[in-house]
Amino acid sequence: MKKCLLSVDWDYFIYTCKDDWGSLIENSKSLVDLWYKRYLQEKARGRDIQASFRLSSERDTFWKRIKERFCFDKDTKAYVTDSHVWSYRLAKETNCRIVCLFDAHSDLGYGGLSALSFEVNCSNWLGKLLKEKQVYKAHIFYSPYTREKPEHFKPFNKIYNISYDHFEEWDENLRVSVIHICRSGAWTPPWLDNKFYGFIEAMGLPYAIIDCPKRIWKPENISLSDQINYLMA
Repeated sequence: MKKCLLSVDWDYFIYTCKDDWGSLIENSKSLVDLWYKRYLQEKARGRDIQASFRLSSERDTFWKRIKERFCFDKDTKAYVTDSHVWSYRLAKETNCRIVCLFDAHSDLGYGGLSALSFEVNCSNWLGKLLKEKQVYKAHIFYSPYTREKPEHFKPFNKIYNISYDHFEEWDENLRVSVIHICRSGAWTPPWLDNKFYGFIEAMGLPYAIIDCPKRIWKPENISLSDQINYLMA
C-alpha cells in the first residue's frame, strides 16, 4: 500500500463573504498586523470583521470521518505548522507518493504552469511535488466554501494525475503515513485560533508543532500608535 500524506488546511472549514481577505505573502505582518489593519478598516466603515467569517461545524466530525475512510499506521506522524509549504518538505522527507489535500485552494500553482518554475511556496507546493515526480497522484478535496473549480487548472489536469474528490464518495483504502495540519494564518483570522487548537486535539494523535507562533488578538486594547502602525502595514 502506497504511503500517503494527509494534508489539511484550516481554511477548509472557514467561510468568508469576501475572496480577498487572504495574503499569499507569509510573514509576521500577514499573520497578525494585517488582520488588525483589516479590523480597523472595517470598524471605520461601521462593520465588524468577525461577522464576515463563519466556521463550519464539519470540523467537529472531521477526524471521525477521516478514520472511517483512511488507514492509519500505529506510528503515523502528525505535524502542525502555519505555512502549507511544509507539506512539500514532509512529503519528500517521508517519501510519500500520494497526497490527499483538504483545502479551499488546490495549491497546484496559480497563473498557469509557469508557476512551477518559481521556488516552492504556499501556493504551488503540490504542483511542485507533481512536477518533480515525488508524488504521482494528488487527491484534492475542496472545501464547500471554495471559489475554485477544477477547470481553473486545465493545464495541470492534462499533465498530472490529479483527481477532485468528494469525501462522501471516497472509498479508496489509502494508508496515511503522515498528517500535516496547517493554519495558513495569512488566510485564517487569529480570533479563530482557539478553535484551531481544539481541532488539532480532536485528532487524538500525538503531534509536533513546528513554526506555528501563537497569535494574540485583543483589538479592544490597541493604542493609537499601534493603530497607526497597523494601518500602514
